[in-house]
Amino acid sequence: MRPALLALLISTIAGLSLGQPAQAATKVTVGVLKFGTVSWMLDTIHRNGLDKAEGIELDVVPLASTEATAVGLQGGSVDIIATDWLWVSRERSGGADFTFSPFTTALGAIMIPSDSPIKTLADLKGKKLGVAGGPLDKSWLLMVAYALRTANLDLRTETTQVFGAPPLLAEKAKQGEIDAVLTFWPYAARLEAQGFKQLIGVEDVVSELGARGEVAMVGYVFSETWAKANMQAVDGFLRAAAKADELLATSNEAWQAVRPLMQADDEATFEALRRRYREGIPERSITENENDAKILYQFLRELGGEKLVGPGPDLAPGTFWKGGKS
Repeated sequence: MRPALLALLISTIAGLSLGQPAQAATKVTVGVLKFGTVSWMLDTIHRNGLDKAEGIELDVVPLASTEATAVGLQGGSVDIIATDWLWVSRERSGGADFTFSPFTTALGAIMIPSDSPIKTLADLKGKKLGVAGGPLDKSWLLMVAYALRTANLDLRTETTQVFGAPPLLAEKAKQGEIDAVLTFWPYAARLEAQGFKQLIGVEDVVSELGARGEVAMVGYVFSETWAKANMQAVDGFLRAAAKADELLATSNEAWQAVRPLMQADDEATFEALRRRYREGIPERSITENENDAKILYQFLRELGGEKLVGPGPDLAPGTFWKGGKS
């Protein structure tokens, strides 16, 4: 009887085990600009199965504009987007609960033609300066603060600004219609590949304004409520993103895989984009980034006012995600 009972027990346990379905991966929906740099990292996650290894299923939703990504997050059609901590702080000041985890420290730069007579920031006086975005663009305002502090130059009144989209400004710069252009880092890298040189990078500006290191301005943004209800999914996504960045930092083969997404028509452009992306991979702690963000926030608040930063006198508490810890 005893061997028969043992066999029956083993058979019953095996049957129960086989009857239990495998735990389904949690879907994480990420809304991104179709040709944005975040898509390179997300493709690396998917291509290497890093999401599956973390128990999540990455669902990437291409969107047409930064406004569309914000609307998607606010409406709940996507779980995560990429944007800056300034937007997060403004939303939190208005009652939202979005929070931020760093993606890149890469910022913009003022680019000039290789034969330009402009050698210093002071040489921009009286010149025509292209500025990507609008008058409230954070890189522009940080550059204004820097020029006032270091060169006693008010770029707002002592240059003629041409605000516009980065591709349009790049064309104007190449055609000589503007003397210099302050643009976002991917477009600065493309201009560099076409013979332009950097007058000054926004990374240099933030250190002069009091930041102790490179600051991640752009990051992954999600609802704190959603994150706390899906901690394993959030942690899994952030680990997968870090592993993807580690691959992109060390493997040239990984870059060949994402090259079709980069719109790099020549080797110089491809190499400039790859180098700048790698340089922007964050290395500092959340606390270090948050402390520097608090410093930069004050400059942005002074120059951009409530229209830019919202009603908060300081960076809103909880802007930076700390794993659910208050």
